[in-house]
Amino acid sequence: MQSTDSASRGTLSERIGAFVSGPKPIGFFLFLLIAVTIIPAIGVSVVLLQRNNEAQREVVTTLAEAMAGSIAEAVDRELSGMNTTLRVLSTTPSLTEGDMEDFYYRAKLALAGSGSNLRVLDENFKPLLNTNVPFGDALQPFDVPLVAEAALKGKATVTSGVLFGKLAGKWSFKVVKPFFPDSGPPRTLVMTRYADTLTDVLSQQMLRGGWNASVVDKNNTVVASSFMSSEVGKPFFLDLEGDGIYREAEPAEGREGGTYITIIDESGFSGWKSVVWASTTTIEEPMRYSLRMLLAGGLLVIAIGAFAAWLLGRQIAGPVRRLARDARRLGAGEPVHAIEYPIAEVATVSSALAEAALDREQAENEIRLLMREVAHRSKNQLTVVSSMAKQTARSSRTFAGFQDAFQKRLYGLARSTDLLIAGGAAGVELHELLSVQVDPFRPDSPDRLTMNGPKFRLANQPAQTIGLAVHELATNAAKYGAFSNNDGRLDITWKIRDDMLVINWREHVARARRRTNRRGFGTEIIDRMVGGTLDAEISRVFHRDGLECVFKIPVDRLEPDLTKAARGEEPQG
Repeated sequence: MQSTDSASRGTLSERIGAFVSGPKPIGFFLFLLIAVTIIPAIGVSVVLLQRNNEAQREVVTTLAEAMAGSIAEAVDRELSGMNTTLRVLSTTPSLTEGDMEDFYYRAKLALAGSGSNLRVLDENFKPLLNTNVPFGDALQPFDVPLVAEAALKGKATVTSGVLFGKLAGKWSFKVVKPFFPDSGPPRTLVMTRYADTLTDVLSQQMLRGGWNASVVDKNNTVVASSFMSSEVGKPFFLDLEGDGIYREAEPAEGREGGTYITIIDESGFSGWKSVVWASTTTIEEPMRYSLRMLLAGGLLVIAIGAFAAWLLGRQIAGPVRRLARDARRLGAGEPVHAIEYPIAEVATVSSALAEAALDREQAENEIRLLMREVAHRSKNQLTVVSSMAKQTARSSRTFAGFQDAFQKRLYGLARSTDLLIAGGAAGVELHELLSVQVDPFRPDSPDRLTMNGPKFRLANQPAQTIGLAVHELATNAAKYGAFSNNDGRLDITWKIRDDMLVINWREHVARARRRTNRRGFGTEIIDRMVGGTLDAEISRVFHRDGLECVFKIPVDRLEPDLTKAARGEEPQG
């Protein structure tokens, strides 16, 4: 069982390795292209989003600092206003004169509608009056004598922390100012104000986006809060010291919750702290939401891109497979036709394959034609060589003479064959054919040989036949005629007349040698091959000064098929 599992794992790993290292479908590369395009864009977007979030956080923090400073100034204004009220009341003459009843009514009138009340304490911190109760009623002892004692000793105004008033049943705070009359014991003026009046100060601030504000006293007890009114009088839930910005402030001992971004501004008048705070999670939630949406959008785009890559891959893979099939058909020699594909490059390759198939077919046809031509010419050459051998043997008296004559005739045939190969289907120029056959026999003096006539191109088979005839005439001229002495001359002219090619071979010698009547190989070549094969009219005249041989050959038996096709004539088979 273990061997089977290991074998299956090996097979799986081999498949994965083959997929990673082997050829991939085109859809795979399209998907990679889309991924390479999208993923960096998503990464850049994340970086830009994070930097934008940091910049926004800095802006929000700056606004929160300004808000904390504004709250601290508002609280200072309230406390400073209370201090100013105490200072004005301390200048009332009835207070200096000890007329508490008159001072009571004056103070009550001054504090009407302010939400504050006033107490006057003697030097032992016992209440002399309280504007919160009718004048003359029994008064409760002052509940924070330490604050009054501190103000009296320091001879300065002191602000207390938040306290719970048993009489009113509310949280309040006090501003204590000592009063030293010109005569008599010192007095202490205590102005009490309910803490909920500071909530209006906090509500005037534009607190949004999860931000809250609280005012805490020196003992870190909440005086007022925009978050929950039930927090007043309780220790502030964050553990803070000093002022400034706390990026990750943690809850105080015994309190639960995450970290908070906190901005603290301490009051210079009372020592209270204005705290603007927000949960780190709440502040970072927009950033996290944006990241989630960005990632979700990126995944969606990648999924759409993958689907598009799959569709495009199918659209491309089909034509490519058909191209591969056409390529195999081309390799097998089968016909291939061009197909109009929707992809321009694939359509171009298809057209190229079709053109290659057509070129191949044409090349194969040309090769077959050339092979038949080679076979035909080889047979003709063998026939000519066989005839040359028989006629040369018949006219030669010795083996050495046979060998020399036969070798020269083979050379002449080879020269004609070289011209045929060089000309190909276009044929051989008559002037070149005559020059090649006569040049081996011509004398050094250029005046002893002239060739004149219009341009005329011969087909391959007539050129071979005429070349052999000219070779025989040149051989005879070297033996008996114009080239056999130092004074002879040969003139070769040709012209086209009445659809006939007329070739005139005229030798000039001082004294012509007598010719025998015996028919040699040259005569056989001229009569049988030129006369019989080309339907030529041949005349020979032995003048006293040399031989004149005239050939009249029909032009249509001489011209190449290409020349006839150019004139619109049907080539002969």
